[in-house]
Amino acid sequence: MWRFLIITFFITTQLLALGQPQDTTVLKPKPFYGREAKVITYLLDHYHYRKLSLNDSLSEAILKQYIRELDNNRSYFLAADIASFNQYKDIIDDLTRQENVSIAYDIYSVFIKRYRERMEYVLTKLVYQSFDYTVDETYEADRENKPWAASVDELNEIWRKMIKSQALSLKLTGKKPDEITDILKKRYERFQKSFNQFNSEDVFSLYMNSITESYDPHTNYFSPKAADLFKQSMSLSLEGIGAQLTTENDYTKVTRILPGGDADKSGKLHANDYITGVAQGKDGEMVDVIGWRLDDVVKLIKGPKGTFVRLTVLPAATGIGGTSKEILLVRDKIKLEDQAAKKSLIRYHSNGKEIKLGVINLPSFYMDFDEYQKGNPDYRSTTRDVKKLINELKAEGISGLVMDLRNNGGGSLAEAIDLTGLFIKDGPVVQVKSSNNQIQMGEDNDQSIAYTGPLVVLTNRFSASASEIFAGAIQDYHRGVIVGESTYGKGTVQRMQDLSQILNEKNTPVGELKYTFQKFYRVSGSSTQHKGVEPDIKFPTALDPEQYGESSSPSAMPWDEIKQAVYQPSTDITSRMISDLNKSYRDRLKHDLNLKKYAVETEELRNNIRQKSVSLNEAIRKKQMEESEKKKTPETLDTKISANKEGLPQDELQKMKDEYLRESLLILSELAAKRIG
Repeated sequence: MWRFLIITFFITTQLLALGQPQDTTVLKPKPFYGREAKVITYLLDHYHYRKLSLNDSLSEAILKQYIRELDNNRSYFLAADIASFNQYKDIIDDLTRQENVSIAYDIYSVFIKRYRERMEYVLTKLVYQSFDYTVDETYEADRENKPWAASVDELNEIWRKMIKSQALSLKLTGKKPDEITDILKKRYERFQKSFNQFNSEDVFSLYMNSITESYDPHTNYFSPKAADLFKQSMSLSLEGIGAQLTTENDYTKVTRILPGGDADKSGKLHANDYITGVAQGKDGEMVDVIGWRLDDVVKLIKGPKGTFVRLTVLPAATGIGGTSKEILLVRDKIKLEDQAAKKSLIRYHSNGKEIKLGVINLPSFYMDFDEYQKGNPDYRSTTRDVKKLINELKAEGISGLVMDLRNNGGGSLAEAIDLTGLFIKDGPVVQVKSSNNQIQMGEDNDQSIAYTGPLVVLTNRFSASASEIFAGAIQDYHRGVIVGESTYGKGTVQRMQDLSQILNEKNTPVGELKYTFQKFYRVSGSSTQHKGVEPDIKFPTALDPEQYGESSSPSAMPWDEIKQAVYQPSTDITSRMISDLNKSYRDRLKHDLNLKKYAVETEELRNNIRQKSVSLNEAIRKKQMEESEKKKTPETLDTKISANKEGLPQDELQKMKDEYLRESLLILSELAAKRIG
């Protein structure tokens, strides 16, 4: 989870004017840090949903997490360092209650020493080395679960392969030896400067988040600086190219494409792509950003509306050993209209008839609170917009509806409840359990129904929170069929606590605490936490739950159940229907050329994402890159279905390139036929 929040908590930037390097080996905590830590752990012990107590067991987990945050790829610390840190594993709880956070600084002083040793070795030895690219050897890019290096020589070998891999990547893009040396030299000199700005507050923030995130991944500490930037980022979060980023080892990785931005509209950038370079405008110099902090990369990518930014990208489709490409994107502010629900009408021929199918794409659960509070009767909201779109689609004579919730990260809980009410008569939609074990019911009390026809809900791994409440309710009420991927699995609610209200520090800014205090449950009693919503019909997926979603975090709160709510399911969807629809889907998976091709491509992407080792042999690496490019080349139209079985002309559904949506509509058309029959 830390890597997703590093922009908030790890606020240092090489773009600021650099002063004289400070001696970070002697960083010490500020006098009030110990008291702040004690207050934070008191709040978590008493008010966090899990009711965990900071004890020896949790201390050990905190120590492991802190070491992981400092050296997640096991490239700096030696095994002997880790062994020496074990003296702290049972005393973090005791020291915190004693208002003592010196452990954080003791461990950090060892880390920065090792860090400087690595930078010196790279800059004096490796960047000038001439590598032999005919040797058959590989570099393991992901060392998170590898043993710690037992000696400096072993660590040197790890770094030799790392720099050789980076040099080979540059060579394969056409860079000359002098250019490669210059790029690598500047890259690691920048690393040095960046860490010279790390200060006492940064160390404390990193340590406190290792403590807070041991309770659950959504419980976080915000330093005063981080809290200000977080609030600022909330208002600016929809500006730029429209991509959510994280860090993975030394790379900036795309985790999600936001609807409405140029990354989404152009189709040039995708989830799981790696960004390795950023350039300003159409002609600006490409800046190598491998190893940069996430906030620094974001600052380069963001800029005035209407300006251009160029990115060098390693596509997920070809993996870390593939060929990089350069893309041009336009910066813009994503408007409410871009995030609002949108409809489309798809025409499909079946049994000699034209069937009209409706699609509503919903990027988020939104409500314009400002206009609502002003009393504007035409304020925008998810439920209002979707109801209007449903009526328009019904007027056009649709036989079924797909609600597309892919990449919908949630939003307003009230809107999730009200939206569900458009499809059910009335009744409970979600149960919310608080840390004091009280359960509140979120109910739809409006007996009117906007749409009673066949319904399919399309989800993916990034459908979260409010999306999961809606999809879970539709599934529990047997009102529609859920298709796609299992959802994210975030079934918790957080609140913010300003620590200044408790600590009463005069003229000294203190941080804020975000902690989990409630949990969502479906009307069936099942939690949406961890497991998410399992689709009735599962589509091919490239994403492993262990890497993506709530279950990727070791501190994720568990799935559980509570008492089922009193509700009346419909008879719209039966187990027999689900079985028949799954059978038809499996048949298409065997015979539909489009779906078969998509399944193969998805499995290849899955393997590419899993692939964390690359060859350091130039001939082998080049061949792998060429093979990856060939796999990316689409098949000719001759291999695709140009007409249906009845000889009717190719229709909109057959021409659709979005295979997830295409398959959802095929399922919907079969569901509509069953309902009519």
